[in-house]
Amino acid sequence: MTEGPGHRPDPHRAADAEARAAARALLGAARDAVLAVLDAEGWPMTSRIALQTDAAGTPLALLSGLALHSAALSRDPRAALLLTDDAPTKGSALTRPRLSLQVEAALVPPADEAALRTLWRARDPKAAVYLGLPDFRFWRFTPRAGLLNAGFGAAFRLTAADLAAPPAE
Repeated sequence: MTEGPGHRPDPHRAADAEARAAARALLGAARDAVLAVLDAEGWPMTSRIALQTDAAGTPLALLSGLALHSAALSRDPRAALLLTDDAPTKGSALTRPRLSLQVEAALVPPADEAALRTLWRARDPKAAVYLGLPDFRFWRFTPRAGLLNAGFGAAFRLTAADLAAPPAE
């Protein structure tokens, strides 16, 4: 443990290889997340969104331009994502691994959307209904930092580099 703000012990450790792999696995397997944004008055708001990753392991979302979170991201690209392992287990949801990410959101350029639509549909065939609607656009969430809670006593701070997909061999 390290000293955190206010000189209290920080329960989060620096990420090791196992924590980085666990965080990337949780991110790669996620098909939804909780998105937190700041509304027009600066208040936090959350919503559950569909989520996938691109080839580099960067989170992507397909969001309606009519949604409040899309307007919020257009005003302020700072956001947070919460991803959980929702595999059935006994006990409290707080015992499941979870990954909290601070991210910067950006609309995907229209020229890149056709390829993403094909990949998205391959991973989620039921999304075909949304993929054809004109107000739905892809957003890329570039991680800046994160926290992984991998179980009791297994909490880690993650950097953007920790979350990046390892180079292909």
